[in-house]
Amino acid sequence: MVSSRTPEGAEPTPRSTRRGAPSGRVVVVGAGHAGLEAAFAAARVGVPVTVVTGRLDTIGQTPCNPSVGGVAKGHLVHEIHALGGFMGRAADACAIHGRVLNLSKGPAVHSTRLQVDKARYGALARATLLGHSGVTTVQGLVEAVRVDDGGRVEAVVLASGEQIEAAAVVVTTGTFLGGILHTGAEQTPGGRVGEAPATTLSGQLRGLGFRLVRLKTGTPPRLDRSTINWDALEGQGSDDPFPRFCAPDEPDAPARLPEVRCHITFTNPAVHELIGEHLHESPMYSGQIVGVGPRYCPSLEDKVVRFADKPRHQIFLEPEGLDEDALIYPNGISTCLPAAVQLAFVRQIEGLADAAIVRPGYAVEYDAVDARALTHELSSKDHAGLYFAGQINGTSGYEEAGIQGLIAGANAALWLRGQAPLHIERDQGYGGVLVDDLVTQGCDEPYRMFTSRAEYRLLLREDNADARLSGLAHAHGLIDDRRHELVRRRLELVDEAALALERGRDPGAGPTPAWIVAKARARRTYAGYLERQRREVARIRGEAGNIRLPVDLDYFALDGLTRESAERLARVRPSSTHQAARIPGITPAALSCVWAHARTLTRKA
Repeated sequence: MVSSRTPEGAEPTPRSTRRGAPSGRVVVVGAGHAGLEAAFAAARVGVPVTVVTGRLDTIGQTPCNPSVGGVAKGHLVHEIHALGGFMGRAADACAIHGRVLNLSKGPAVHSTRLQVDKARYGALARATLLGHSGVTTVQGLVEAVRVDDGGRVEAVVLASGEQIEAAAVVVTTGTFLGGILHTGAEQTPGGRVGEAPATTLSGQLRGLGFRLVRLKTGTPPRLDRSTINWDALEGQGSDDPFPRFCAPDEPDAPARLPEVRCHITFTNPAVHELIGEHLHESPMYSGQIVGVGPRYCPSLEDKVVRFADKPRHQIFLEPEGLDEDALIYPNGISTCLPAAVQLAFVRQIEGLADAAIVRPGYAVEYDAVDARALTHELSSKDHAGLYFAGQINGTSGYEEAGIQGLIAGANAALWLRGQAPLHIERDQGYGGVLVDDLVTQGCDEPYRMFTSRAEYRLLLREDNADARLSGLAHAHGLIDDRRHELVRRRLELVDEAALALERGRDPGAGPTPAWIVAKARARRTYAGYLERQRREVARIRGEAGNIRLPVDLDYFALDGLTRESAERLARVRPSSTHQAARIPGITPAALSCVWAHARTLTRKA
């Protein structure tokens, strides 16, 4: 049984150890945020790793927004950090602006967002990966994942013809799978500017039986900072104290960089009118793009059309770094209109009348796999040793990619070692919510994490990510004894502070650090709700509420199950009755039939 202090002292669900798995090397395809976390996690578990990436100089880039964290995304980064991952520490090391969002609300939804120096973040990621003793990095383009007659992974095949043997493969291709860049009518094959797409791999995955969906994302134009009238704009500094993902008691927490100020401006009716006049030139509205974009992070064209009643939209002008030649990221005006139209509407915005566009915005259209073909370990249900993580699973964002990469990489290595998989339940972490949503419901648009997606969000705060997940991380070899002991001592201090508060004493007046007191206060704030949610979790996890289902269960053979329900269940192949209940379109009658059959199988076992 794997035990862990989660959440606020509760125990996780035990998972059985798999037997008879092969040993060997994990190959990670891609070196973006998902690929980095996958490689580092597999190496921490103790398995040799090879990373294959198209270009060594673009490892760990932040190609779109120059920030890490945000609403619910900050929770994911704290969870990555609690599991021993790279992203939180790297963001702290490269942060140049920091805020905690939702401070007017309760601590459950407080969300850290750090703006990072893009060049320094990429350089740190590159140096960490290339300098890792347990990881070999190869430059090349993967064209196929080779499997044997039984569907087990054997190797990856590069465009050069070279083959790299692999006992497990984690595919983290981001937007490169069949990627096409769009700026107006101009189309360029690529996953991002200047980098070739993985077109052959896309077709090969179809050949392996994966259903692919076409998705789309986008990025705004980048501006020359010297051409902006900063005096006309409102400035925005960082919070004090400056927020961080590393806890103050971590002895190896990275040093801080100098801070920058962001600035705020707005679109206006003239901008909206100009976009409306040229809407037919946008590939999203001309029919050129067929992929579905993110509903909650719309392009400027979408904002003008969908929110026609709004006279303006906010824009954050965010420096992409500390260097004098670092570009400005105008957060809020993602677009794929022709370059000339982009320049025309940018110069209609206050403070940007003389702005120069260094690189026009564009949309990228790409393939993603239907994640319902995966287990909660992010492994293929049909091909042993094949894992997927990141935007290839239909998500958007660095943070969503990072947590998937960590889970997939860890599970690939744990499988090779014949050990119990890493599995985060919905009440244990936002990572668990994310994975469960993906493998149960799939995506028909890029998936973005929100606090509203987590039914147990009062349990899943940023401040208790260490309490929820460090025990799980230690049990699976993702953090060492020293780190685990540090967290244990930290939680003892929180317990003492919470007890003092309960007895009416003010620990803030004593030697207890303020950040420890804040954790104790957050726990106390939700004490009543937490107890009710613990009981709800226990009820759902109990035998009467949730029963494991075999992945190879023949739903078409179950008496009393309609063909439509059988098809829905067979498409997802849920691992439990709890997961089956969340499949869209599954009726109470169908669930009752599945539950009764599962009970019969349990009794026979």
